[in-house]
Formats: sequence, structure tokens, C-alpha cells
Amino acid sequence: MPRPAALVFRTLSAAAVVALVLGGCASTPPAGQQGWHAVPLPGKTPTRYAWTQKDGRAAVAAVSERSASMWRRRVELDPSLLGAVSFSWWVEDLIAEASVADADREDAPARILFGFGGDTARLPPRTRMMFDLAQALTGEAPPYATLMYVWDPVAPVGTVIVNPRIDRIRKIVVDSGPAQLRRWRDHHRDLAADFRLAFGEDPGPLVSIAVMTDSDNTRSQARTWYGPVTLH
Repeated sequence: MPRPAALVFRTLSAAAVVALVLGGCASTPPAGQQGWHAVPLPGKTPTRYAWTQKDGRAAVAAVSERSASMWRRRVELDPSLLGAVSFSWWVEDLIAEASVADADREDAPARILFGFGGDTARLPPRTRMMFDLAQALTGEAPPYATLMYVWDPVAPVGTVIVNPRIDRIRKIVVDSGPAQLRRWRDHHRDLAADFRLAFGEDPGPLVSIAVMTDSDNTRSQARTWYGPVTLH
């Protein structure tokens, strides 16, 4: 049974600061979705998150106005128990100038983040130094590795993108372009297989799940609804 465990999330800022976290406020979560909480990013206006309904579905509404933060749930799941994951999102509009591959334009209307534990002593000295800085700024140690599923304006579906500032954050594009906007998009992924695809190694324990809508780098706006994230 998953239990609470330490975790953190997010990408580096322009000042090369790792901030792996999540933001929001909540009303009443649906069954099985308790434990989500806000995690702000240092120096950022927080995105607003709230439990709601969208087209008859239980959802978290995310409203970003030149803001960035996450909505996170801590977990503890042995890698041997990792299987499929289901998630969904409803995106109102894309951020036209954004690109999850460009450090200066690294915004996205929809992200699902999974944080994994591991032996940070294996990482290069520069990466460990960034992790130490992140912990000093946020009070939490970043995950050993963070896998994101994202919606990007132009990158093709299936593209794996290494974060331009730190390679321990990697992204898989699961929606691209405007064709599927303003409708629910349901995704079913093999989490362990996607981790191996992105990182070229086996995953460690799953320590966190988060959603994130951000528009701070492009100084723009975004609105998204997230359905429940379910581990199978």
C-alpha cells in the first residue's frame, strides 16, 4: 500500500535553481484522491489549483497567470510494483511561444510529473551541487529522477526531451499541437517502460506524483483541468 514519503518537483529557474514542487488550493477531493497539496516555487507567483467538476468529471482546475507551481501527492511505491498509470487533462489553449525544450520558454499548459528515488551519490558533481542548492531553497531534497508527461505546441508525440538545465528531469510528449484542445484527453501509459525509455535505466521507488500548469517564462496565461491520476 503506498505510504507518504519525502519528495519534490520541478525544473530549474533562469538562475539555474532547481525547484521541484507543486501548488494550489482545494475544496473536497474525490474518493481516492486525498493527500494532494500545494507546493510553491521559490520566487514564483503560484498557479491556482482547486477541486471541481469539468463536463461531469471530478477534476483539479489549474489557472496560471504568469505563474508556476505544482499540485502534488507524496507516495512510496516499490519499483517492483510499478505498472500502468492513467491520467487525463482538458486544455483550453496552448501557450504559443512556449517550448518544453527551450530553457527560456519552458512553459506548458499541462504536465504530469512522477518523482523517483535513487542513489544520488551516482550523479555527477555538478548535478549533486544543483540538488544541494534546491534543497537549501525549498527545504526538500529533489527526487533522484523526474519523469514528465507534457503537452507541447510543436514537438511530435513520442518525443523524449531532456530538461535543458538538468538532465535528471526528462519529458515525454503525449499531446502536440491544437487539434485536441477543449476536450478530455485520456492517457494510459506503462510508467516503468517510459522511465527506461527516457533515462536508459530501471526506475527506483516512486516517491511523488504531481500536476503542473505554468506560464511564467512566457509571461502568458493558461487554464487546464486534470482528471484523477491512477496507478494500476
